[in-house]
Amino acid sequence: MSNLKILFASSEVTPFAKTGGLADVSGSLPLALASLGHKVVVVMPLYRSVKEGDYDIKRQEKFLSVPFKGQKLETKIFLSKMGQDIPIYFLQREEFFDRRGLYGTSEGDYFDNPDRFIFFSRGVLELSQTIGFQPDIIHCHDWQTSLILVYLKSLYKNIPSLRQTRSVFTIHNLAYQGVFPKEMMAVSELPLELFSMKGLEYYGKMNFLKGGIVFSDVITTVSQKYAQEIQTPEYGYGIDGVLRERSADIYGILNGVDYTSWNPKTDPHITSNYDVKDLSGKKRCREELITVYKLKGSDEFPIIGMISRLADQKGFDILAEALDNLLKLDLYLVILGTGDAKYEEQLVALEKKHRGRLGVKIAFDNVLAHKIEAGSDMFLMPSKYEPCGLNQMYSLKYGTIPIVRATGGLDDTIREFNPESVKGNGFKFSAYSPSDLVKTVKRAMYIYKNKLLWTKLVANAMKEDFSWHKSAKKYEQIYRKALAKAERLAQA
Repeated sequence: MSNLKILFASSEVTPFAKTGGLADVSGSLPLALASLGHKVVVVMPLYRSVKEGDYDIKRQEKFLSVPFKGQKLETKIFLSKMGQDIPIYFLQREEFFDRRGLYGTSEGDYFDNPDRFIFFSRGVLELSQTIGFQPDIIHCHDWQTSLILVYLKSLYKNIPSLRQTRSVFTIHNLAYQGVFPKEMMAVSELPLELFSMKGLEYYGKMNFLKGGIVFSDVITTVSQKYAQEIQTPEYGYGIDGVLRERSADIYGILNGVDYTSWNPKTDPHITSNYDVKDLSGKKRCREELITVYKLKGSDEFPIIGMISRLADQKGFDILAEALDNLLKLDLYLVILGTGDAKYEEQLVALEKKHRGRLGVKIAFDNVLAHKIEAGSDMFLMPSKYEPCGLNQMYSLKYGTIPIVRATGGLDDTIREFNPESVKGNGFKFSAYSPSDLVKTVKRAMYIYKNKLLWTKLVANAMKEDFSWHKSAKKYEQIYRKALAKAERLAQA
């Protein structure tokens, strides 16, 4: 089979800029696709944080001339490399991207986010022509790049270098749709007839994400379960009907794990490395975590770790209700994260109440995140919904047993441990309630006390493989489906 030319457009890419899992996918999937022999080009905005970071980025001689609000905005192009040979281009317009945050500040989103990403979307398509890259596939992610796919089938459909290009759109989190006033249609310069129920219109407003869903050739989400969930009223955030109309073109593909960064055998951030054949290092990591969080009690108590955004989506509403009952059990709980002020304040207050048993760090700290994964015995993710989730997969590799709610990617990756067959890799509960959360923790603690069963469970977990190579092969199949679909339509 011939290798493909893939243009990968994302609003954030690890290590250059990150607010969440989208950046991890955008930083890892292109590398995995290139390892399969495909030619990949990545494009993202040149944020202030990228300019200030320690990256090898070079200004290019060429300029872009990007159409925007009836003008042609001169745009500088910068170039760097991902891995050995994947070019990543950065588009610079300081009035759009030279800011402290990617999408906003703690006070809220930037008011001109629709302008910023309309400009970026046009810029990506202009760049492909300027650098002479004729993609077979354009792969876009979330609402920030979804209009690329609308432009591809409207204003740019007769551009020779893009005429044969097909598209894939990945939804990382349906809750964020980019819904803006109807007036943004004029800013986008898209044909007004696209503002309809079958197009970009959404209750009288312009919905960017809906554009990606309607105009892409194939749609993916970041887990199989999430692909099903978003087509229901409960998880569909008002556009489940639009998704059901495209159900034949929706596929769920789990995000992969970058095991060069998340592997206890080689992790430079933990006090002692270990693997499934020798777990002695995990014990030392556990001892360090007890010191870091100043835990006091018994060596027999399991440590349950959490690394999360502190928000309702992540289950902190039911956790807050369950905490007093949880901490009556013989366990420690350590939490790392930032988020909603009400949960930050509540957790800090509860830490004082349960000093020595509950440890809380309100921060983003990558090094401490690695220490929690290595030093904890269990990892708690009681999410209301979770499109994919990565920490449960990191935890498996570190022999830290996940306790999760059965939703989205958590349900796809975690299999309930059966003490009779000794199969399974963790524990999960279905009902979104504090009582079911506590019951599941108790179930995990019961197995933890049986060292033979726990050792088998840890071995099961550490042998799991969620590497990007597997996911990249599935994306490769999706790209070919998009191309084959276009061929069938052309022949019809």
